[in-house]
Amino acid sequence: MLEVSALSCRRGERCLFSALDLQLAPGQLLHLQGSNGSGKTTLLRALCGLLHPEAGQIRWRGEPIERLAEDYYRDLLYLGHLNGIKGDLTGLENLRIACRLVGRRASDQAIGEALARIGLGGFEDLPCRMLSQGQKKRVALARLLLSKAPLWILDEPFAALDVGAVALLDELIRAHVEAGGLAVLTTHQALTLAVGQRLDLNLDAAAPRVIPAGAATDIPSASRTEPSC
Repeated sequence: MLEVSALSCRRGERCLFSALDLQLAPGQLLHLQGSNGSGKTTLLRALCGLLHPEAGQIRWRGEPIERLAEDYYRDLLYLGHLNGIKGDLTGLENLRIACRLVGRRASDQAIGEALARIGLGGFEDLPCRMLSQGQKKRVALARLLLSKAPLWILDEPFAALDVGAVALLDELIRAHVEAGGLAVLTTHQALTLAVGQRLDLNLDAAAPRVIPAGAATDIPSASRTEPSC
C-alpha cells in the first residue's frame, strides 16, 4: 500500500498543497487532476522521492520511502514529461539500460517483443534520434511491458500518442491494476477501469481529498483559496 500523511509541498514561496492524506491499495489507480501549476507534477515527484516535501510522510508497505531507499525504487516505475530516451542509442539499447538501472535483466528477445507489441517491430536497431516524438514515447512506454514494478507513477503518459498507442496504453494500465498493481497518473484521457478501481484527487479543490471516480468535489475550484504550508 502507498500511504501519504499530512503532506505539504511548496514551489518557491508558494504553498501548492498542505496536509494531504491518501491511501492507495493494490488494484487501485489514483487519477490526479488540477489546473497547470496546481502541484500535480510536484506531487508525483515527491511520491518518487525526487524532492523532499515541506512536511509530512510518504510510506510504502508501511515504511517511509527514505528508509527503504533502493528497495522502494525497485518497486517503482516512473515515466515523467521527458521520455528519457538517448538519441544516439537504439531502442534496444535504451531499454536494456533502463532494465539494468532497476536491477532487472531482460533478454534482447524480450525487449524486441516489447517493442513489437508497442508498434515498433523492426525499429530495434535504429538510433532513436531518427524516430518521431511519438515513436520515442512508444520506446519509453515499452518499459511498462518489461517492468515487474508493482507501483507505476505516470505523468501525462498519453501525450504525443496516436489513437492506436492510446488504446494500447489504456489496456496496459487496466491490466496492471486488475493484476493487483497500483498506479498514480495525470491525464486528460478517459480511462476504462471498473468502478471501485479508480480514485480521483483534484488539487484545485479548496481541501484536496481522495474520492471515488466520478464523485462530485465538495468545493468548486473557482472558490479555492491558497493553502498554507
